[in-house]
Formats: sequence, structure tokens, C-alpha cells
Amino acid sequence: MTALKWIFWGGLLWLIYIYIGYPMLLALLRRIRPRMVKRGADLPRVTIVTAAFNEEGHIGQTIANKLALDYPRELLEIIVVSDGSVDRTDEIVTSFASQGVKLIRQEPRQGKTAGLNKALAVAQGDIVVFSDANSLYAPDGLKKLVGAFADPTVGYVTGKMVYVSSDGSLVGDGCTAYMRYENLLRELESVVGSVVGVDGGIDAVRRKLYQPMRADQLPDFVLPLSVVRQGYRVVYEEQALLHEHALSAAADEFRMRVRVSLRAFWALWDLRSLLSPFRFGLFSWQLWSHKVLRYLAFVPMVAVLVANVLLLNAGWIYQIALLGQVLIYGLAIAGSLVGRLDKAPKVIVWPNYFVLLNVASGVAFWRFINGQKQVLWKPRTG
Repeated sequence: MTALKWIFWGGLLWLIYIYIGYPMLLALLRRIRPRMVKRGADLPRVTIVTAAFNEEGHIGQTIANKLALDYPRELLEIIVVSDGSVDRTDEIVTSFASQGVKLIRQEPRQGKTAGLNKALAVAQGDIVVFSDANSLYAPDGLKKLVGAFADPTVGYVTGKMVYVSSDGSLVGDGCTAYMRYENLLRELESVVGSVVGVDGGIDAVRRKLYQPMRADQLPDFVLPLSVVRQGYRVVYEEQALLHEHALSAAADEFRMRVRVSLRAFWALWDLRSLLSPFRFGLFSWQLWSHKVLRYLAFVPMVAVLVANVLLLNAGWIYQIALLGQVLIYGLAIAGSLVGRLDKAPKVIVWPNYFVLLNVASGVAFWRFINGQKQVLWKPRTG
């Protein structure tokens, strides 16, 4: 009985810490020792890189968006890497050639990371910006993004991704709510040290800090971590806005989360030296809290539920706790059955997306310990 109680309370504290305690400690640190970022008005030469696979429905609008940015055209280079596309992607990109847009054809298909490596080998900008094929920037987004590089300690900057969910889908609303939470964490992490994770749709790095990655590595995670390992900061710029449409199908979102989690597990393994508090101090704590313990949250979730069932007769507090868990998981299941939220109560959003995220992490971890890796995927289907 005592062991079960340790499992129950230990698991519960784990979950409370990663979702509530960690943000609260960051907020406290921000008051005690803030590390502000020096921003400037100088405009460096920038290369925007986009990796695309069969993006005929989005790539034209994305390129037009970048050409229309409030940024001197003579300081802007745009490169699109077509990763073995078999639709009209290449044709559409080539139609912008007269405006200086460059196409790199990657054949056979090798994945986004390999494409970025190819683009960076020829990029001319001092700052390289990464855009997804469906990423639409605010007119001043690029200026806001590169302004933080006036601070010599900054090596990588990530903007604010705002997911658009116009269809009222359960997953879309859940993803939007989740991004609001993640953006809050990034704001806090940026002020106390470095941001731990980014999204990849509106991110920038000093070209001299870019290190080629293996095709199976997740650039949105590995590259920022490699910048920290080189002694530079990764910071968040909330005024650099990007709008993307969230996935609306639960199956697509689940596949995407499994893929991202799997590649994140491998990234943490590859860069595990960053987890040493003796070498990387505060950032090590951030990485453990925001990524390692978060990605493994399915472990205490299962442990708390099982221990709670076995402790049901140990007191009223365990009965109330089990009732709360049944309610949360019941709402999550109800959300999966409902599918859309235009008429369903909003209380379903968080439980449903919370469970989806953690089940995806559990599946990804199983694949990780079995040595599986994923390099290729289809856009907008996870």
C-alpha cells in the first residue's frame, strides 16, 4: 500500500510540475534575473528557405507572401527546395524566377532536413529564415524576427505561430489552445535563458552557426539545441507573427504528433550532453522540464491511474481523484466521438487534445526504444 501511494503522489507531482510548476518557476526567475534581448533596427541580408513536397496548393501564395514583406528586396533571397515533388510545385516556383526566387530540385526524395542542408550550402544571407510551404507572415514579421540578432549573444530566433482553425474542429481548437500555452512558455524561457523548442515555420539562425544535420533529425529541435551548444541563446519574438491552418482531422494530428515526438526523442538522445546540469546549468533544467519530462508524461498518467484504482479503498481522497480521472478521460473519449466542436461544449477541447498528445508520445517512445526513425511524410496529413 505504501509503494502504491508513493507511485500515485509521485506521478501526480510529476504532472503538476511539468504543466504548472515549471511555468511558475520560470515566472519567478523572470522577476529575479531577467535576461533581456537587445534589439536593433539594422537590416541584415536574409535568405528565406522553404522545403516543399507536392505543395501546388500553397507554394504560390507562400512565395507571394514573402515577396510582399516589408523588407528591402535587395537584401532578401528566397530559396525553395522541391523534395521530389510530382505535382506542379516546381512549375509554380519557376514562375517566380524573374523575381529572384531560386528552385533547388532534390531527387530522389530525401526529406525536409536534407533539403535544408542543400539550401544552406548555397545561401548568401547572413541570417537564414525557415518557412513552411503554407506559412504566411505578417507584413512586418521578418523585420521583427531579425531585430533580435542585434544582440550578439543571440544565435537563433523563433517567432509566434498562430494556428487558424476556422472549421470549428475539435483538434483544430485543441491545437490552437495548446499553442497559446506553448507561446507563453517560450516567452518566459526567452527572458530567463533560451527557448527549448520551436515550430520551424518562422525561425531564423545565423548562417555561420548552421550545422548540417542527418536526414532523420528534426531541424526544429536539433538546430536550436546545436546553437545553444555553441554558446548562443535561442529567443522568442512574439511580434514576429505567422499564421498557419491547424490540422482538423484527429488521425492527421495524431500521426503528426507521433512523428514529431519520435524525432524529438532521437534529438534528445543525439544531444544528450545538453542534459548535464554541470555543463549547461539553467538550460539543462529547462530541457529536462519542458521536453524530457513532458514527452514522458504518459508514464505518470498511466501509473497514477493504475495506482488510483488499487488505492480506491484507501480513503476518500483517492475516490475523488479517481472520479476526476474518469471525468477527464471520459471527456477525451467523448471528444473523439463528437469530432467537431461547433455544437459540443468547449470543456471537451483540453482533455481530448491532452490525451491525444500523450498517447502520441507513448507510441513514439515505443518506436524510439525499438530503433525506428521517420524521415519522410506527407504535408497536411501528419
